[in-house]
Amino acid sequence: MEENKEKTNDKSMVTGFIVTIAAIVVVALVGVLFLQPKDPYIQGQADADQVRISSKVPGRIESLLVEEGQTVRQGDTLGRLYIPDIEAKKVQAAAALSAAQAQSKKAQKGARSEQITAAYQVWQKAVAGLEIAEKSYRRMENLFGEGVVTAQKRDEALANYKAMQASERAARSQYDMAVNGAEREDREAASALVERAQGAMSEIESYIDESILISPIDGEVSDIFPLEGELVGTGAPIMNILDMENLWVSFNVREDELGALKMGQEISARIPALDDQTVTLKVTYLKDLGSYATWKATKTNGQYDIKTFEVRARPTAPVEGLRPGMTVLLERKSLK
Repeated sequence: MEENKEKTNDKSMVTGFIVTIAAIVVVALVGVLFLQPKDPYIQGQADADQVRISSKVPGRIESLLVEEGQTVRQGDTLGRLYIPDIEAKKVQAAAALSAAQAQSKKAQKGARSEQITAAYQVWQKAVAGLEIAEKSYRRMENLFGEGVVTAQKRDEALANYKAMQASERAARSQYDMAVNGAEREDREAASALVERAQGAMSEIESYIDESILISPIDGEVSDIFPLEGELVGTGAPIMNILDMENLWVSFNVREDELGALKMGQEISARIPALDDQTVTLKVTYLKDLGSYATWKATKTNGQYDIKTFEVRARPTAPVEGLRPGMTVLLERKSLK
């Protein structure tokens, strides 16, 4: 009996010991999971403004004159595109411009000398016919007054005289047009055709200029997407250039930690890659990241959903050695 009691007591002690150890483990896990202090830093990343180089027209990469990581200056040639369609369109536009200019010149100058001579001869013929018709009418008018001819003969001579007057005016008008050139409306229309052809030519030349890739800023080539010989479409990215003079830092901050992070606020941060150098940043951008970056609450204890904001800040002075991608640390206690 005593041995059974001792065994029972031993089992109870072991069971109690196991329960105690289990309770300690559970408490420790709860402490680790729920009572662990927050990371003292909010980690951000340096970035820079960048310009994307692309083409207005589709073409083939003829040559690339820079490499990734290379420093370029504004106006440097980055590469060239081969655009065969543009050359054909340039020939067509040049021909259309020549034709429009010739037509305009003709409208402004007037007819050729041969045409002017012919028009003059027609007019003089009409003048001679008018003189004969006028004499015939005057004669018939006198004879009608003497009663020699009938009224019908007099009227026929008058009608012929008026017809010859109209013919002379028409011939004179044709001669004047040959001498003075086309009508004002025709000259304006011819000039408009020249302007339209010049506009088409200028458009083609602008496309040719676009076939040469020029750097719009001082910076560093960060990415080159196509290889030489590859085709690129209209607006397709060819390369990116980082503006190393416009660096900024981005942090993702919960809204309950925004604290002093207000527009224009100056904050201090550390850069591990630069021997923990402390830099001063000025907040220039605050915006929530949307529902995908929201901390969802169970709301069982009166909690609420917490949004995450992107905070951008720029150095107040140039930071030597700072490059896009470097880690930047912001102390949480500075946000209190």
